[in-house]
This record gives sequence, structure tokens and C-alpha cells, in this order.
Amino acid sequence: MARRKSKAKQQEELIQSLFGFVAVSSFFGTFYFTKSMIASIIIALIAVVIIIFILVVKHKQKVDSLKRSGISDIDKMDGHQFEHYLSHLFKSQGYSVQVTSASGDYGADLVLKKDNRKIVVQAKRYSKNIGIEAIQQVHSSMNYYQATEAWVISNRFYTKAAMNLAKANQVRLFTRQELIDMILKMNPDAIPKPAEILEQVQRGDKRCNKCGHNMVIRKGPKGEFYGCSTFPKCRNIVSIYNKRELIQNG
Repeated sequence: MARRKSKAKQQEELIQSLFGFVAVSSFFGTFYFTKSMIASIIIALIAVVIIIFILVVKHKQKVDSLKRSGISDIDKMDGHQFEHYLSHLFKSQGYSVQVTSASGDYGADLVLKKDNRKIVVQAKRYSKNIGIEAIQQVHSSMNYYQATEAWVISNRFYTKAAMNLAKANQVRLFTRQELIDMILKMNPDAIPKPAEILEQVQRGDKRCNKCGHNMVIRKGPKGEFYGCSTFPKCRNIVSIYNKRELIQNG
């Protein structure tokens, strides 16, 4: 079986074809009207230069958009930080947001509510494309949370099998580009920048600085915090939103 060409390779071949078409059509079109070889060559070169300029401008716009979206900082997050970033993103859009990971998520990382809609969300901050497991998990969580919709949101893209399963089960998939577009549409002052989440929210794999065991996310009257997994033997706690450790010895 022939190997499929990568998207980058396909784009490269398309650009090469575009240059060839513009150069040839400009040359022969000019020659048809002027019968001048020199004029035809000059016009063809000018047309190619214009195409190159347009492509350079579009590339710069794309780079600027990626920078403004903070997607490179999102790529550095762990799953816990990504969930908290998404919670801020959706709160700024008027959703009521519940982060479920503190108590066991039953297949959903976030639960969104707005306008009589209840949406369960799987947040996948991955370094590779997302497979069918995310779709299976979020779809299975709908009954538990009595949700009307199920979404998967990722900084990556999805396998063909995942897209087919999502379509069959009416699960909405947000790709990397759709996430970027959503961020760029928001008022930048309405939500924390991804870099700020990296700075303020501790990673989910934190270890207790007192006993060395894993810290787990717990809920208290004032919200979520990290507590030692050996509680009550060790009562060390750490604020999620502040790097300064709040120590409570027991």
C-alpha cells in the first residue's frame, strides 16, 4: 500500500504547482497579446514575486496568530493545568464550569452549563493525535452527569477512527485549530494567558515536600488545593494557584 503524503508535503507540492501555473499562464498570456519574449518573462517574474509576497504575509499572520493564542504554552501544560485553563476560557464565555478531577471524573474533566445545556468535556493536552478512548469515555459520562452534549477538546488533532466514532455518537471534537480560533475570538483581558496558568497552577504530578508521597487534588470550603495522599498521617497542603507552599503540620 502506498504511503500517504504528510500534510506539509501536500502543501509544499501545492505551492510548487501554484508557482508553476502562475509563471506559465503569465508568460503565455502576455506573449499571446504582446508577441514579446522579454515582456512575457518580465510579467511572469512579477507575478511569481507577487505570489511569494502574499504567501510571506499570510505566513507572518499565521505565526502572529499562534503567538497571540499562546498555543505553545498550552503545549507545555500537563492535563491538570489544561483543565484549569479551559475552565477560565469557558467561564469568560458565560458558562458555569465544574472541574471534576478532584473527586473522580467518571469520564468527564469538565461539566459546562449554559442556556439549559449541560455539556461534559474531555480535556486532552497531548503530544500526539487523540484516539477513540477519549470519545468512549466522554460519551459514557453523559448518563452519569445527565448531560445533553459531549465534547472533546485537545491541543492536537484526531485519528480517523476517533472522528468516525465521534460522528456516530454525536460527540463534538475541537481540534488544535478550533481551540486556537476560540482563544483568538476572546477578549485577551477576560481570561488568563496560558503562560499565566503555567506560572500560577501547579502541575498535577506534584510530590509532598514533607514525606515525598504524591499530592492529590482535594476540595475544601475555599476551593481546590493539593493535599498529601497519606492524609491524615501527613497533613501538608499546597495552594493550587500560588507557588508559595502553605504548610499545616499535624
